[in-house]
Amino acid sequence: MTWSIIAKDNATGQIGIAVATKFFAVGSRVPHIAAGIGGIATQALVNPYYGIDGLKLLREGCAPRDIIETLVAGDAGHASRQLHILDAAAHVAAYTGKDCLDWCGHIKGDGFSIAGNMLAGQGVLDDTARTYVANIGMPFAQRLIAAMHAGELAGGDKRGKQSAALLIYGEEEWSNLDLRVDDHIDPLAELERLEAVSRERWVHFRKYLPSRKNPAGITDRAVIDAGIAAATESKQ
Repeated sequence: MTWSIIAKDNATGQIGIAVATKFFAVGSRVPHIAAGIGGIATQALVNPYYGIDGLKLLREGCAPRDIIETLVAGDAGHASRQLHILDAAAHVAAYTGKDCLDWCGHIKGDGFSIAGNMLAGQGVLDDTARTYVANIGMPFAQRLIAAMHAGELAGGDKRGKQSAALLIYGEEEWSNLDLRVDDHIDPLAELERLEAVSRERWVHFRKYLPSRKNPAGITDRAVIDAGIAAATESKQ
């Protein structure tokens, strides 16, 4: 009922997940990322603990393939699950249970993994991958959304559209971007709109927030406002 892409942006080191489905609030359950560690997407008859426990194992240094074996072995319902994992070194592993509904499967490439189930066909994943690879010069968030749009044009979720999400982490434990479209007639178009809105102020504002290197962040509102104004003017 879902397809997703997990990727690492070589230019920034960011890890991101984009996902779309004919189901409510996909962003609340499918994507899981630990900054500097890796990402996991758990889907089909989703098991949220694949994300929760899988990130714990990634933090402990376990390899993606070993994590999948551990999670599947502890879940009597694994035949109805799908998950894929990408670690900080861009190693990928994926699992599609035998009871997942057609079309279902997964593919991987250089620095990314794509998986889906209940899709119109394999072309959904192939076109998602092809577009992601072709847009290497595009900003990471926009590149992920463009890839998902291509998958949708290839048929996407064969039941239709409802929700989409984009989750990106950089160096900090809090997300660089966390966009969710929970219920919409055209969720990827709305996700694209929200990403554009994020570039109006949020992406410039976030650098002033507390970080591990600067625990207090910047609290001088004049400095913040001047910095945002300068950044937005330079984009015009």
